[in-house]
Amino acid sequence: MSAVTDRLPTFPWDKLEPYKATAAAHPDGIVDLSVGTPVDPVPELIQKALVAAADSPGYPTVWGTAELRDALTGWVQRRLGARGVGHTNVLPVVGSKELVAWLPTQLGLGAGDQVAYPRLAYPTYEVGARLAGAEPVVYDTETFAADAAGTSDLDPARVKLLWLNSPSNPTGRVLAKDELTRIVAWAREHGVLVFSDECYLELGWEAEPVSVLHPDVCGGTYEGIVAVHSLSKRSNLAGYRAAFLAGDSAVLGDLLQIRKHGGMMTPAPVQAATVAALGDDVHVTEQRARYAARRAALRTALEAHGFRIEHSEASLYLWATRDEPCWETVGYLAGLGILVAPGDFYGAAGDRFVRVAFTATDERVEAAVKRLG
Repeated sequence: MSAVTDRLPTFPWDKLEPYKATAAAHPDGIVDLSVGTPVDPVPELIQKALVAAADSPGYPTVWGTAELRDALTGWVQRRLGARGVGHTNVLPVVGSKELVAWLPTQLGLGAGDQVAYPRLAYPTYEVGARLAGAEPVVYDTETFAADAAGTSDLDPARVKLLWLNSPSNPTGRVLAKDELTRIVAWAREHGVLVFSDECYLELGWEAEPVSVLHPDVCGGTYEGIVAVHSLSKRSNLAGYRAAFLAGDSAVLGDLLQIRKHGGMMTPAPVQAATVAALGDDVHVTEQRARYAARRAALRTALEAHGFRIEHSEASLYLWATRDEPCWETVGYLAGLGILVAPGDFYGAAGDRFVRVAFTATDERVEAAVKRLG
């Protein structure tokens, strides 16, 4: 077993347990802002779709029903501005974290290959590389500027997979259209496959996130690019494990065959629920309004308390600092009964920041605001 675990970093959330205990001891209870898990109800129309499909005794298909593929292609074209998307350009997956963790393995990557991801990033990008035996390597977006040759550890001959993440987890940073275009052009020049994690794309606050599938970015062709989307945040479906890929049909075709062999099937009731969720924008607008109010309240309280917020123009997080080591901030806030995530969970560059999620209930957010006041 140690041979397996030696390949992986320590599971970061285990380090937070003592601070969680401190926060939980607060007389008014813990306000847990450390994990971005949805807390609001699953919209009723989605629940009804799930129940209506509950009598599903047979195996679902990995590719999904025709109705699901219609819903995926329709949403990608309507919401992302993509053009000419057909059934071969989409693929349902069993939650986006599973995809991120196992993608390098499914692509056949291994020793000698590099998997690149942002310097501040969701830890599972690194985990996926290590599970495959590939080399994880970080980059800054400036790496892909024309005059940046030799300023990164990326070896274009060895990079086989490049992760984009906009809006970013943890920082909430949104990559501008010209940045995305430049990175896609660099990747295509060097034959590097791009996967763009866009799970927070519908949660832009001070910027309008753009998909890598937008024709202004990809030039109207999906060669070498795939976007990753999730219904966990937009529709409160983290418990359903509903996510999907869209992009290069050749890449998705290969993944479809691999996932067939692996039995990676989205349950039939979840497929039906996904169709309902993607066909309705009202619940998305309502949920955005909830998050916007919580975000505004927490940001105002944190800034009044002496925190500085950087980026955070999108996603479900505030990237906050008091210009001190992140674990000191975690400890300080735990003493107020507020649990947040230390920035170094997401890379050494975050060691003076904390990530503050605004996915708690209105009542808990109000409690946090009072404590900060």
